[in-house]
Amino acid sequence: MRQRTILREASINGTALHSAADVTLTLKPAPENTGIVFKRKDIFGKPEIKPHISMVSSDLVRNTGVTSGHTKLHTIEHVLSALNGMGIDNCIVEMDAAEPPILDGSSKFFVNLIQQCEPVEQNAERSFYELREPLSVSEGNRSIIALPYDGLKITCTSADDRGIHTQHLSIDINPETYQADIAPARTFTIYEDIEPLLKMGKIQGGSLDSAIVIKGDKILSKEPLRFHDEFVRHKILDIIGDIALLGTKLKAHIVAVRPGHALNAKLTEKIYRQMQSAAEQPSKKASLPGSSAHKVKIFTEAKLDTRRILELLPHRYPFVLVDRITETRGNEELTAIKNVTINEQFFQGHFPGNPVMPGVLQLEAMAQAAGILMLRRIDGEDKLAFFMSADKVKFRRAVKPGDQLQIDVRITKSRGDKIACASAECKVDGKVVSSADLMFTVMDASESP
Repeated sequence: MRQRTILREASINGTALHSAADVTLTLKPAPENTGIVFKRKDIFGKPEIKPHISMVSSDLVRNTGVTSGHTKLHTIEHVLSALNGMGIDNCIVEMDAAEPPILDGSSKFFVNLIQQCEPVEQNAERSFYELREPLSVSEGNRSIIALPYDGLKITCTSADDRGIHTQHLSIDINPETYQADIAPARTFTIYEDIEPLLKMGKIQGGSLDSAIVIKGDKILSKEPLRFHDEFVRHKILDIIGDIALLGTKLKAHIVAVRPGHALNAKLTEKIYRQMQSAAEQPSKKASLPGSSAHKVKIFTEAKLDTRRILELLPHRYPFVLVDRITETRGNEELTAIKNVTINEQFFQGHFPGNPVMPGVLQLEAMAQAAGILMLRRIDGEDKLAFFMSADKVKFRRAVKPGDQLQIDVRITKSRGDKIACASAECKVDGKVVSSADLMFTVMDASESP
């Protein structure tokens, strides 16, 4: 089965559920292996986030949100559900606010938008994770179990504390069943919960246009129920959105009793840990003290701190020459920094009494930043980027202790997922101090260059 994106872009406007912000959401086509990427147009630099279970925020009350650095997204489950349910693998989701519009409280309008954009197949094969063994999570009278299954099936029981609106449904999920049987199901709430949620700063943009309200045995809504079991169908809609945070399509049978976003996230995290363990087992080798074995993780964040850089690069002290990734612009550009201090080992001999950072180390810093960018571009788990050559190298100014190198890198051309060229510049206080055109190759972490 091949990956899918959309043929053209389209937009929709509405009010955000929790912040009440007016927001425009635009779906745009994306290349193979991009995944689902959200872009915040309202923030300087238009930062991007590729939502993943590792980024989930602690506030999962009536929404699913993720955080990367200072960039946050809220209430993205209905959009993720629509893209996941409709079999879209690669898409850019642009928004001018932190959360998408709530619209009618379902995923119907997002599905309509996807249809308007026209889903199309791409050349790359779609990847799946097929559950290896059963997993379960529970909280009081709530529980979710995931079982091995050739496809995606969800069996769900929804109920309130009084047992008045207990509903049950079991359904195989594919684009046809999702569009007809799940996407139109609207979100709902208990009338008594509204005031506490408002006091928490939630549902500021909520109304009977965007949710069903249950008051005793009565249903309050602007239109009649779309299904006699609309509540459980919406619970399934949320599960489909929350498991999209795995970053890959899932084959499993999920059996849920009174699920919610927090419980869904716990199950997704457990599945992701099983995925990691399964990926490590085939290549697991006996590691001796001092072994150079290096586990490389996928780079999805818009920004990286030193800890994450060390997970991506094989370099270690004193040869790690990138301290932080401060910004990524799509998969083609990034900005990194290297703080130059008097404690740098090379200043002891270069030069005593007049410390200057060697130009070759500035070149290496550019190469390391370019290598990280290539790993992001190909979602390079268990891959390493190796520096091959440099051209048009220029050193314009001396770099001294106390300077901060701003390293700007841009991919100029590539040959598949193996070889790429990049242009790079180092700046101090906005002035270019060095520049180069670089070439590097990507190899398996277990290979030798």
